Amino acid sequence: MNMPKSLPWYARKAGVPIERAEALWRQAVRHATADTGWVGNSEYWGAAMDRFRQLLSRERTTLCTPQVLPFLRSQKRLMRAPIEVINDVAVLTMRHWHHYWTQARRAA
Repeated sequence: MNMPKSLPWYARKAGVPIERAEALWRQAVRHATADTGWVGNSEYWGAAMDRFRQLLSRERTTLCTPQVLPFLRSQKRLMRAPIEVINDVAVLTMRHWHHYWTQARRAA
């Protein structure tokens, strides 16, 4: 049975190894054959893809892969905070000195 060309993409998206995705595809094909009773028509391929996506989503929920990206984004924000504070202090200091010098020129 031919595998769909998008199978590696679906596997990466779900975080499932390609070998496991191929096994899930074969299972989905067997289910679609039993469900539709036909092989090769559009209803058959639609049922196979629907079943494959269901199996991938079930497999994804059973995996214990940590979600690292939100953690890394929060660390990036925390590491940027001191730089942003220094930048804000520098801008406020420049505004204060600019205001001070314009007032001193007006007074003179």
